[in-house]
Amino acid sequence: MAPKQKADPDVVKTLSEHTSFDKSLVKRLATVGNAVNIPQGWSVIMETTPADSAYIVLDGTVEIRKGGQTIAELGPGDVFGEIALVNHSLRNASAVAASQIRVLRLGEDAIASLLEHDTAFADTLRSNAESRIQTS
Repeated sequence: MAPKQKADPDVVKTLSEHTSFDKSLVKRLATVGNAVNIPQGWSVIMETTPADSAYIVLDGTVEIRKGGQTIAELGPGDVFGEIALVNHSLRNASAVAASQIRVLRLGEDAIASLLEHDTAFADTLRSNAESRIQTS
């Protein structure tokens, strides 16, 4: 059996500063997610592709683009990539690093577990998804 992964203290600090998630959720996110550095200009997700993960911005700026047009800019604490996971659909927009970014990648299994065990996180993801769908 693999040893239990520990919460990344830098991720805990950033999520605590930039989200309204409670301490237990922050610790869980920092344990199940993987912090990833992505260079400026790289696509994190591509429109019309299958979804396998969602992301939380830890540092930097992410542009959300639909049909090549920027429709939103996201910063630390913002979640993206969740819509396709929540709705079991293809990605409806691309996400591109507008600056060098650091994100917390939450794989499909981690998201499923979080949605099942944390109703506040599930509600946050669903309401974010619904509001973004309505404005895009």
